[in-house]
Amino acid sequence: MSSVLAAPGDRPAASLRQDARTIGLVGLAHGTSHAFHLLLPPLFPAFSREFGLGYAELGLLMTIFFTVSGLGQALAGFVVDRVGARPALLAALGCFVAAALAAAAADGYAGLALAALLAGLGNAPFHPADFTILNRRVSPARIGHAYSVHGITGNLGWAAAPLFLLGVSEFTGSWRLACAGMALVAAAVMLVLLARREAIDDRAPQWRPGTTVEEDARPGDEHPMAFLKLPEIWLCFSFFLFSTAALAAVQSFAGPALTLIYGLPASVTGLVVTVYMLVGSAGMLAGGFVAGRVGNAEQAVSLMFGLSAGLLMLAGSGWLPGMAALACVALAGAGNGLAGPSRDLMIKRATPPGATGRVYGTVYCGLDVGFALGAPAFGWFMDHGQPAGVFYGAAAVLLLAVLAAVLIGPQVQRSLASRAR
Repeated sequence: MSSVLAAPGDRPAASLRQDARTIGLVGLAHGTSHAFHLLLPPLFPAFSREFGLGYAELGLLMTIFFTVSGLGQALAGFVVDRVGARPALLAALGCFVAAALAAAAADGYAGLALAALLAGLGNAPFHPADFTILNRRVSPARIGHAYSVHGITGNLGWAAAPLFLLGVSEFTGSWRLACAGMALVAAAVMLVLLARREAIDDRAPQWRPGTTVEEDARPGDEHPMAFLKLPEIWLCFSFFLFSTAALAAVQSFAGPALTLIYGLPASVTGLVVTVYMLVGSAGMLAGGFVAGRVGNAEQAVSLMFGLSAGLLMLAGSGWLPGMAALACVALAGAGNGLAGPSRDLMIKRATPPGATGRVYGTVYCGLDVGFALGAPAFGWFMDHGQPAGVFYGAAAVLLLAVLAAVLIGPQVQRSLASRAR
């Protein structure tokens, strides 16, 4: 497996400044990718009014996004292993610019679908590229914190997108200008990465010795697809599928569902995703320390996800005062956040030698599949007058993610024992 610790002498000592620069740039790119997950959902009410679309139809836009992203992500892992992570990140940001401009110019469902397709294509390379850069350039002592920052910036991107899109729409009176503004954001991030490109170069000669022995070594006769035979890879894939199906429920429909169940004004419930992500970011900050101190990442993830599932069931019960239910959804975000860095260590431990890009591309494809299936499924609950189903369904799939996490650890140990023989 990929080791978290490098052998002595494997790499030159990296300064805090070097690590911080790499972590910050990767985090900036990751936050942008998550913001573009929500290029369209905050504007669903505007699209519904202007184009006469239902929630299930709007949910299918996210299916397009995550289907393209998922298929592309699995392929992108091979591209990253072959050509490097930095070119993939820059190309992805270019796709985001094109997606936002397509959304701004849309005159119906087809235009929105094109924007979803382009944004999904842009999203595809991020996880294999991000983790390849972090695993190869960041000092082993700081890798847990690097994962924490990576997760936090993703949550901040999710939190910022609704505020930006709805704020610009409200200020200008035009959702098209809000989409155009997102194009400017992606272009600005691309310029920052170009200006500091040496800090995200995973192929620079002076940094190649910085990878761990385990990451760079690969038996010469091992087929590039051999990792697909490992059960733990598919358990990790399933874990991401289930956990992100739950996240799709919260991101897309938690606000309208709380309004229907508790009668809270849309001006309040519309901020639930932002609050969920901000609280989740605080959880991830603490989770970076948890990941460095907890020996069993799978147990940490299972405990946190189980708590989040319980809180979502409470929110859907209708038993609580409205603001207390909103607080339950927010606290569920904290549980997910605390689990985030341990989750990434869990995936790292399951990664066989020399397959970082391919494994992360395949495993994180489960994230895209979860979003692709989750958005229309939970939209069905909304269209059929069952808003509580959004929260009960999200809790159920989180518990399936817990089951997958519980099974990962023993399977990794069996694979390690098999390689040692």
